[in-house]
Amino acid sequence: MPSHIIPITPVSKPRMTQRDRWKERPVVKRYRDFCDELRLKLPKQLRLPDLADKIQTIDIQFFLPMAKTWSKKKKIAMDGQPHQQKPDIDNLLKAWMDALYRNDAVIWKVSASKMWSLKGSIVVEL
Repeated sequence: MPSHIIPITPVSKPRMTQRDRWKERPVVKRYRDFCDELRLKLPKQLRLPDLADKIQTIDIQFFLPMAKTWSKKKKIAMDGQPHQQKPDIDNLLKAWMDALYRNDAVIWKVSASKMWSLKGSIVVEL
């Protein structure tokens, strides 16, 4: 299957408590908004309701935007370089899986990376 580019800034899954059900913290609101937007921007060929049960491997790249305060020189140097800061890659992956798949237990192989970019996006190959 070809690669799909989803123009959305990745958000990691926060640690949630029971209280977040009725008194939503800003970080939880941002995560839930990300999940809703991700479902809307997902390419049509990936929206099939039973596709999640057929997927077994995922190759995903998270492109995280650089800080606006960085100089142009630093942005040029860091574009496409590995992102080695927070958010953690496992929390980005959890947000992706929980937002899209009813049953993510069938996925047995995941290849994930996170890179610096001028704009946030997600590139996925299933």
